[in-house]
Amino acid sequence: MKHKCGEPDKPETMKTDAQLIATARRDPGAFAELYRRHARAIDAFLRARAPGQDASELTAETFARAALSLRRFRDEADGSALPWLYGIARNLLRDYYERSRVETRARKRLGMPLRHYDLGIDEAGARIDAERIAPALHAALGTLTAAQPRAVELRVVDELPYADIARSLGCSPVAARIRVSRALGALSRIMEGAVS
Repeated sequence: MKHKCGEPDKPETMKTDAQLIATARRDPGAFAELYRRHARAIDAFLRARAPGQDASELTAETFARAALSLRRFRDEADGSALPWLYGIARNLLRDYYERSRVETRARKRLGMPLRHYDLGIDEAGARIDAERIAPALHAALGTLTAAQPRAVELRVVDELPYADIARSLGCSPVAARIRVSRALGALSRIMEGAVS
């Protein structure tokens, strides 16, 4: 295709991750593209270091935290967000192993089964449509009990450990973990139906 003056159009250049992140602050579709670019790498990184179902949860939480902290991104890798995403994943993995032993003992004492909402990375990549799910996510958040949205906010947005969440909510760390787990489970089930 040519312009009126006879010059050919420049081919559309692929946006860098940094450009996608800047755009994602106002266009959820840009974050979906970032997810498609890097979800497999992050999932592979986590699967090499954690059991499969736990790795899937950690992958999902990595991108949830990234989506909620776009303004914290600093382009320190020539436009690539992969080091930033690996940093989030490493922090989650460290927290996962720090709390694993304590959580296992607490679950055994309470008789709680460990539940996973494992969604294969290929299936998740094929189904993601950020613009379509945003209204459903808002509606899903409205269905949570009074304490659950705050618990999720403290865990996902503020990235607090469960001990700090417990202090903020005035409950035990086990109760804080249960609130977050139930809320994320409810959101997962609702959102799964919304994007089917």
